[in-house]
Amino acid sequence: MTGPGRIVCDECTRAEALRAVAGRGLPAIEPGMPVPAGTGLTRRGFVVRSAGLALAVYGAGRLGLFDEGIAAAAAQRSSKILVTVFMGGGADSLSLLYPEGDPLYHQLRPTLAVDGGTQFSEDARLYWHPGLAPLAQLHAEGKVTVFPSIGYDHPDQSHFTSRHFWEVGATDTRLLTGWLGRYLDAAGTNDNPLQGLSLTGSLSPALATARVPVAAIDGPGQYDFWVPGVWGTVETRMLDALGALGSVRSSDPSFRTAARVTAQSSTLRRQLEPFAKDPPTKPATPYPTGDSFPQQLAGVAAMIGAGLPLRCVALDASGAYDTHAGQVAALDPALQMTGASLYAFQRDLEERGVADRVLTLVWSEFGRRAKENGSGTDHGAAGTAFLIGTRAAGTQVGEFPGLANGLDDDGNLKPTADFRGVYGALLEQWLSFDAARVIPDAKKFQRPTLVK
Repeated sequence: MTGPGRIVCDECTRAEALRAVAGRGLPAIEPGMPVPAGTGLTRRGFVVRSAGLALAVYGAGRLGLFDEGIAAAAAQRSSKILVTVFMGGGADSLSLLYPEGDPLYHQLRPTLAVDGGTQFSEDARLYWHPGLAPLAQLHAEGKVTVFPSIGYDHPDQSHFTSRHFWEVGATDTRLLTGWLGRYLDAAGTNDNPLQGLSLTGSLSPALATARVPVAAIDGPGQYDFWVPGVWGTVETRMLDALGALGSVRSSDPSFRTAARVTAQSSTLRRQLEPFAKDPPTKPATPYPTGDSFPQQLAGVAAMIGAGLPLRCVALDASGAYDTHAGQVAALDPALQMTGASLYAFQRDLEERGVADRVLTLVWSEFGRRAKENGSGTDHGAAGTAFLIGTRAAGTQVGEFPGLANGLDDDGNLKPTADFRGVYGALLEQWLSFDAARVIPDAKKFQRPTLVK
């Protein structure tokens, strides 16, 4: 697959095609490929006669309970929230934090070597990519924990397989639920689909559950009713009338269930209606324009500020990172948009007074080969990840291993931190939950200090 100045491998395209999609399910899996998390989940959507809702609800749960469940969960405004942001395609770790101070760097990257960034304070060999200057600023404030070389042992260089491992929280191709989905199965409820929210239009496999409901929408402004040929004042009156049905009392159990569903649908519509245009309040630090990712983040901040009962949220970062060719043309603008968006999101949370409740994990399925191929880089092993928030420990986790002794036999960066240990630490230190109930063989992986 080609794009402007960029080549994307077919395997990366296949990995994206095999995600769960609302209303369509999953296609057949090729022989030898792992089964994606989310396979077998049923989709249940809110439906009120001819008016359909754009919120797709996956998993168990009786629709009639959702109104009470969301209202009860919304009352618990002190709950912790984990936001995960995926940089799809294998983001180049040796560009995100480039080793200018390593003598082999320019030998391995004669044309792709990055320059112009600021020095990483915790390792003088490393420099921030200029596009990530906003994250460098947050790091200087003690709000970003950096993983300069994160991955897992015996790395798999398939986009599909490696992403699956990160999503299910184990190097196991047989797991069908996501690591956050298993957490929600144990700690969540049967009546709050907003506890696991995917803002990618389809179910994020990391949120795939076995027992409790989770939801997927394109963005906070995409939850709506739609009836052909009805709009404007007439549509508003119709929606108000539908919402009023929820207050009607009846001895008929079926009618009562329909009334509860209608009331819940109407409540969510009103809560999310402001996000269809601009966030209800304008943050002092503006979000970038020209891309859906910053607007999704703005919506998440507004939803949290409005008291909606989110617990785990999954998004995809701006840009594509499978840079086999034309790396500079693709990587630089992607990092600029992603870095500025994450910075605005953090400032927005701080302005709303909810920053202490939110941590944001930014990750990719792997890094890229240390040696360039001319204008790009091939699939690698260890990558770079970030944990952002006022409660993040703000330190480096795992060292940068260097290019002389830190490459494996394939010329890829070796991991010095394991993503399963990071998941375990987030579960225990942030979500106050026993990691052994979610991560297979959790005791094998060291838990770094991630929360202050």
